[in-house]
Order: sequence, then structure tokens, then C-alpha cells
Amino acid sequence: MGSLVLGILGLFGWILPIIGLPMTIVGLTLGIKGLSGTDRGISIAGIVLNIIGLVLTIINAAIGAYLGATGQLF
Repeated sequence: MGSLVLGILGLFGWILPIIGLPMTIVGLTLGIKGLSGTDRGISIAGIVLNIIGLVLTIINAAIGAYLGATGQLF
């Protein structure tokens, strides 16, 4: 259940990579640990949402790093 909650919050947290990255990693870890429990469907949904949030966070961080390195940020 925690994985699903962190996955939903991670879809909003990707905007700030410093918040989104740890949130999605913890959610992904909880989802993988939850696969052995009874709520397997909720764990899979949490894993999928956390992967989407993690990919968005990494893309946002890479774009921000590129813009900062080339001086195009402002």
C-alpha cells in the first residue's frame, strides 16, 4: 500500500528531482518487497507508478543539468 501511495505522490514529485528521486526509489523498494504479500495487484500498480515517476524524474534532472551546464537556464 505504501508503494502505491508513494507512486501517486511520485507522479507529482518528479517536478523537483531532489524530492521525486528518493520518493520513487523508496516506493519501488516497497513495491518489490510487497510482491510476496497478499496484495500483489496493489504492489504491481505501485511498482508501475514508481517506475513512471522515476523515469520522469531522471529526464527532468537531465534536462535541468543540461540547461544549467549550457547557461540556458535563465
